[in-house]
Amino acid sequence: MWRRAYLLLVLVRLWFALSPSYLHPDENFQGPEVIAGQIFSYPVRLTWEFTSENPIRSVFPLWPVYGLPMLLLRWLWIGNGNDGEIPPIAVFWTLRVLMFIISFVLEDWAIHELVHSPRHRPVAVLLVASSYVTWVYQTHTFSNSIETLVVAWSLVLIERIVATPQRSSFLASSILGAVAVFGVFNRITFPAFLLIPGLRLIPYFWNRPLHFALLVSSALFTTVVAIGLDTAFYTPHSIGWGDLVFRPVITPLNNLLYNLQPENLATHGLHPWYQHLLFNLPQLIGPAALLLFTQPQLSIRLYSAVSGIFVLSIFQHQEARFLLPTIPLLLSSVRLPKKQSWLRAWVAAWVIFNVAFGILMGIYHQGGIIPGQVFLSKQPDATQAIWWKTYMPPVWLLNGKNEVLTTRDVMGMKGELLLEELEKLATCDTPADRRSNEFLKEKNGTYLMAPLSADWLDPYLQNKGLEGLRFREVWRNRHHLNLDDLDFAEDGVWNTLSRVVGRRGLAAWRVTKSCPGARRR
Repeated sequence: MWRRAYLLLVLVRLWFALSPSYLHPDENFQGPEVIAGQIFSYPVRLTWEFTSENPIRSVFPLWPVYGLPMLLLRWLWIGNGNDGEIPPIAVFWTLRVLMFIISFVLEDWAIHELVHSPRHRPVAVLLVASSYVTWVYQTHTFSNSIETLVVAWSLVLIERIVATPQRSSFLASSILGAVAVFGVFNRITFPAFLLIPGLRLIPYFWNRPLHFALLVSSALFTTVVAIGLDTAFYTPHSIGWGDLVFRPVITPLNNLLYNLQPENLATHGLHPWYQHLLFNLPQLIGPAALLLFTQPQLSIRLYSAVSGIFVLSIFQHQEARFLLPTIPLLLSSVRLPKKQSWLRAWVAAWVIFNVAFGILMGIYHQGGIIPGQVFLSKQPDATQAIWWKTYMPPVWLLNGKNEVLTTRDVMGMKGELLLEELEKLATCDTPADRRSNEFLKEKNGTYLMAPLSADWLDPYLQNKGLEGLRFREVWRNRHHLNLDDLDFAEDGVWNTLSRVVGRRGLAAWRVTKSCPGARRR
C-alpha cells in the first residue's frame, strides 16, 4: 500500500516540477543563467554576486549540476540535425526535469540508507515524499536544493565509513572529501550541518590515519580544481600559474567575509535569532513541527538538522529556503501519533497543509513570469519591457530577443514614477496600434508587465482619449500571485485578499502615447 502511495507522490512531484512557478530570482540568477551564458549564445545578466570586486559565488558546483546537462542537450540537438541554438525554454524545462530526477533518486535513496529501522523507513520516505518542500523547492534550481542532497549524502558517507569494512571505507573517505569541498563551494553554510555528525569520524580517523590522509588528499585536489575554475571564470584574461598562486579567486572565503559584515546583511534584511525556529521552520513543515517537539526520534539526521539550524540562526539574515537541507532530516526523525483518532487528525492536517502550500508556491507564486518572458520573446516589435511589482525576470529565456529588447525591473516603484518612466519610453500611437495585431509590424514597442492586482493602474487603463498614455492588453496569465503585494495594514485583511487572490494574474500591456506630429503625418 505504501509503495503505491509513494509512486503517486512521485508523479505529484513531477507535475509540480513542470509547473512554471517562480519562487525566488536566485533559482535562475545564481545558477542556470550563469552557465547558459557560457554554453549558449544567450545574452545574460550577471548579478552583483558575480560582478563585484570580490565575487562570492562559485561556478565550480554549477558546471556538473547545470553545465553537463546543457552540454549534453546541445550535443543531442546538433546531432539530430537541428540548426541554431536550442530555445532557452527547452533548456529551462530540461533542468526542471533534471532536478526532479536527482531529487527522486538521490534524496529518496539517501533517506532509505539513513533510516535503519524497517518499520520506520516507509513512514520517513512517505513524509518526505508528501512534503510540498520536496514537490516545489527540491525541483527548482536552487543552490539550497543542491545543498540538501549534498548534506544527505555526506551523512550517508559518514555512516558508511564508520560501519563498513576497511576496503569500502577507503572509497567512502575519498568521496566524502570531494563531496565536502563541493558542498562548501556550493554554499558556505554546508559545514554547519556536519558539526555533530562529523564528531563520529574523529575516533575512526584517529585509529586509521591512512583513511584520513585519503580524505584530505581528495579534498585538497577538489579545492585546487574549484579555485582554478573560479579564477579562470573571474579573470578577464587567460590565466597562468601566477594567477593561481598569487591572485586566486576563493569564493567561499569572499562569501564568508561578506556575510560577517552586519551592514552587508542589512541590505538583504535583518531578522531576529528566532526567525528560523519560530517562523521559517513551521512554514516549511507545518503540522510536523508539533511532532518534532513532542516526540522526536533521536538520530544522526536530527543532530545534523539541529546543528544546522543553530548555526544558521546566528546570522541575522534568515530566509526559509536556507533551511531546506533540514527538511528531509527532520521529517524522517518524527514519530507519528499512536492513537488512531489523533493519527487521522494529524494526517488530515498534513495533507491539507501540503496541498495548500503546494498549490500556492508550486503553481501560483509569481507563476506568470516565465510564460511572460516566453511571450515577450515572440513579439517582433518589443524593444522595451518594464516589469512592475514582480520578481526580476530571467533574461536568458528571451531567446536572443534581449539583443534588441531592454528589460527594466522597477520592482515596487511608486505609481507616479512608473507613469513618468512609461511616458519617456512609450512609442507614438499610430493607426496600426488601433487594429488587431497590426502593431506587431511596428519596429519599436514598449510593454508593461504587471500583476492584475495592481489596482493603482485601473484609472489609466481605460484611457481612449487623445492625451496621456494608452494601455492595450495583449497577453494575460491567470496563474500568478504576487504575495509581496499584501498590504493588510492599509487595506485590511479581506480587501487585500480580494485584490491579490481575486484579481490574480499577470498581464502585458502595449503602451503608447499621443504624439501630435505623428497624427499629422
